[in-house]
Amino acid sequence: MNSPRVRRHAVALATAALLPLALAACGSEDGSDSAADKAGSASAERESSPARSAAAGEGPFGPACASVPQDGAGSFDGMAQDPVATAASNNPALSTLVTAVEKAGLVDTLNNAEDITVFAPTNDAFEKIPAADLEKVLADEEALTDILTYHVVGERLTPRQLESGSFETLQKGMVTTAGSGESYTVNDTATVVCGSVTTANATVHIIDTVLMPN
Repeated sequence: MNSPRVRRHAVALATAALLPLALAACGSEDGSDSAADKAGSASAERESSPARSAAAGEGPFGPACASVPQDGAGSFDGMAQDPVATAASNNPALSTLVTAVEKAGLVDTLNNAEDITVFAPTNDAFEKIPAADLEKVLADEEALTDILTYHVVGERLTPRQLESGSFETLQKGMVTTAGSGESYTVNDTATVVCGSVTTANATVHIIDTVLMPN
């Protein structure tokens, strides 16, 4: 038969063994996390941000990116959730382009395409075209389609590819790009003012001049 001293010693050992487990369970139940867990969670959140998921693994760049809303459907994260025509419709700087795409009946074509690049002219880019000429083009679906599809390449183009490249467009013409860092041109006439904007099905490089096919 065990003596009282032996029984007390056994209880003390059991309590010491269970105490760490109890403390761990309490920490888990009250929702507290270790510093390592918090750091890992923050890292995962950063990596999953849509604005950082461009094909090249690089986020948007260029001076015009500063005017993009910080949140909502028109933000980088918001545009990353939608196909390209829908995403563009949420960006006020691309409203003329969106109107042109709608007039040409290309909304579904662009939204249903997979892994494309769109060189998207800003409203200011369209304003460089004389008003009478722009009105005439917008009223001519065939000519408008020709111009708009000239702005679309059938693959996602990264900044590295833009450094020196020549790419076939959906219009079957060719566009050439050049540059480095955060400075790129298209056809030596248009400048990328906000590049590597990610949408659900496309990479968008916003440009300051409308491209004209031969």
